[in-house]
Amino acid sequence: MIRRRTLRRRRDSLRSFNLAQTAATADLAAWRAEMTRPPGALGMAARAVQLKVNRIIPEKVHAAITTAMQGMTRAILTGSDFATGAPLVQATLDERLERVRAAIDNWKKTAAAEGGIAGAGGFVLAAADFPLLMSFKIKLLFEIAAAFGHEGSELSERLYILHIFELAFSDAAHRAKVFEAMDGWDAQTHPTDLSGFDWRAFQQQYRDHIDLAKLAQLLPVVGAPVGAIVNWRLVEKLGHTAVMAYRMRLEAQPPLA
Repeated sequence: MIRRRTLRRRRDSLRSFNLAQTAATADLAAWRAEMTRPPGALGMAARAVQLKVNRIIPEKVHAAITTAMQGMTRAILTGSDFATGAPLVQATLDERLERVRAAIDNWKKTAAAEGGIAGAGGFVLAAADFPLLMSFKIKLLFEIAAAFGHEGSELSERLYILHIFELAFSDAAHRAKVFEAMDGWDAQTHPTDLSGFDWRAFQQQYRDHIDLAKLAQLLPVVGAPVGAIVNWRLVEKLGHTAVMAYRMRLEAQPPLA
């Protein structure tokens, strides 16, 4: 009788594990399809409008924004103040996800509080919100990298972090290109510096993605709640994208002998 119960428990446990694995695989497959889906009619129309706006903006303005964002991002990615502790090497997926959920929740709250203050402070504080929010996002990505067992001090990992950022805040066409570059990341040979990175596309895609939402943050009265909600959702979206991107790498790893 005891042996039968033990065998039944093992069988039930194995069935539950297999169901969880199947669900996780399906979830990842759906995300892959979303990342590579071609732009729809609405997305193409919105992109066309944004391109017209970009053509109106003087080239020297584009160049100035690109230079500023490049400098800020380089400082973030090459600095040592984004260390998050030792990577979590020996851990189950559930343990990794538990740490990641805590990190995402923490940075959502921080970004929402900062966005609310910036939204209540008019243009000057709203402008200051841009680099602050970006630094919050990059710090979150470093924490997620460590939770999935990756060393954030390595340049290849920092490039992957940049690509996650692009993946979360790009239009469909650019997103598909970025995803293609990320797929099979650990089997690739990576650059030894950042000289080949397309900073112009990086900053323009990001700015285009958040422009309308952040403009509402400048409005009187509603600026504070809008700033809080927008920052919360942007961090939440980035966190989800990072989790799926690192799960993709985890799935591609060969099983332990």
